[in-house]
Amino acid sequence: MWIDSHCHLDASEFNGQALQLADDARQKGVRAIVIPAVHRQQFAQVIELAMQREDCFFALGIHPLFVATSKEEDLVFLRSELMRLLSEPTLGRRLVAVGEIGLDFFVPELKQTPLREKQEFFYREQLKIARDLSLPVILHVRQAQDQILKYLRQIPVTSGIAHAFNGSLQQAERFIAMGFKLGFGGAMTYTRALQIRRLATQLPLETIVLETDAPDIAPSWCDTGLNTPDQLGAIGAVLADLRSSSVELIAHHTTQNVLAALPRLQLLSSD
Repeated sequence: MWIDSHCHLDASEFNGQALQLADDARQKGVRAIVIPAVHRQQFAQVIELAMQREDCFFALGIHPLFVATSKEEDLVFLRSELMRLLSEPTLGRRLVAVGEIGLDFFVPELKQTPLREKQEFFYREQLKIARDLSLPVILHVRQAQDQILKYLRQIPVTSGIAHAFNGSLQQAERFIAMGFKLGFGGAMTYTRALQIRRLATQLPLETIVLETDAPDIAPSWCDTGLNTPDQLGAIGAVLADLRSSSVELIAHHTTQNVLAALPRLQLLSSD
């Protein structure tokens, strides 16, 4: 079985077909899907979607791309909402992390003052929330690996996933030393993605988790450019081929790795 550790199943690109897409994924062996939120206005929608299926779980956070339109009061709301959810057994058992949070210095305007400073403030404050509530984090890391690591050293959290990892081997080793798993997905399926494919073979298997990031980062064979969670097994097969391993071994280890990174994620079945 597979776990999609990062899938924006609520995305508007899916035109209300989220539940059908989750069914399609389950038919292909995806036994759990983690849906990370990206801004306050989306929290309720993500929670509602996840609660409609036993195999869907959620994380709440403010994504760096949405920091520009967010306010400090949204951080206060995030903390209170997470505390509320953790106090409710039915909802709380589906909450697995604070995320998607992090830094993005790829977009030119986001790395300029004052947005850079606001990004860093929101990231630090959300790390504090995760630390205080003993929750893992799901990190967005784009051209900001060293800055992400710097704040993790200052504000350590229990565990988490560096989503769509595309750093160096040395940076990967630093995340791993802090107890993080590294997310690999559709980018790994492109032969020109030499650095990502190299990392996929060099890193210990116990450090890798799989993700689709659907509807984004579609694998090389998706002609429409729209990624869906049912592609996870095929992405896992690429990892197996790169590592000269069996698909079954990759499925087993990457599943166990997600459970280690997000220990609140409890599957209803182990078959």
